[in-house]
Amino acid sequence: MENYHSHTEFCDGRASMEEMAAAAFAAGFDAWGASPHSPVCCPSCANMTVESVPAFLEESERLKSLYAGRMKILTGMEIDYISPEFGPHSDYFRSLPLDYRIGSVHFVRTRQGKPVDVDGPAERFLKYLDSEYAGDLRYVVETYFAMQMEMLDFGGFDIIGHLDKIGDNGSAAQADLEDQPWYAGLVECVIAKAVEKNVTIEINTKKYPVSGRFFPSQRWWRLLKDYGARIVLSTDAHYPDKVAAGYCEAAHLLQNSGIQLNSQF
Repeated sequence: MENYHSHTEFCDGRASMEEMAAAAFAAGFDAWGASPHSPVCCPSCANMTVESVPAFLEESERLKSLYAGRMKILTGMEIDYISPEFGPHSDYFRSLPLDYRIGSVHFVRTRQGKPVDVDGPAERFLKYLDSEYAGDLRYVVETYFAMQMEMLDFGGFDIIGHLDKIGDNGSAAQADLEDQPWYAGLVECVIAKAVEKNVTIEINTKKYPVSGRFFPSQRWWRLLKDYGARIVLSTDAHYPDKVAAGYCEAAHLLQNSGIQLNSQF
């Protein structure tokens, strides 16, 4: 079992790296990677700072030695794509000694170019939808997926994070959002582009214990299979007791769907 998406005290996680690594080891993982939310170019209380990156890298190296021969520890980062000027492709992120990089979109640009976090609680998303996007849900969704397409074109990362997460908050504004043909077309375009660029797609299990949902949603797994996508499972855990949340359930469902997991390393 391998899990490359976890958060710790270096960003918005709720435990130390050592506590999270111990929980991953106890859960039976063979490989575990910490992937703090990267520094960003806009205000955010969820992201690490540039100043904290050296301490993170040092702690990761210490844990690699601590778990040598027992569990593979990997140094990752979940890097926000915000614009053609800022993302996993930026020189700063390319220069870091990371074992892997997750590319994700959390901030969707307004029509004026302002990055706004659309990844939080649904109540906050609905507030921002009204105040920042004039209620234009389709614009938010289309821009989210367009930014993923941009990110894939610019490159600089190995795994695309929670590919269709906008569908979760978006459905709070429009219940049948994910049933719309235009929405399905956007998801398929990103999956096809990820395969074209040889980027691995994560199936993120974080919300499964609460809502029975994965990212990407099971409704799109047929596309993953048809396109021959490379797949990894991750839990996006922020707490030690969530380090394996939904992981085994997803693995079982994937096996039943005839979809194989791919080791990232």
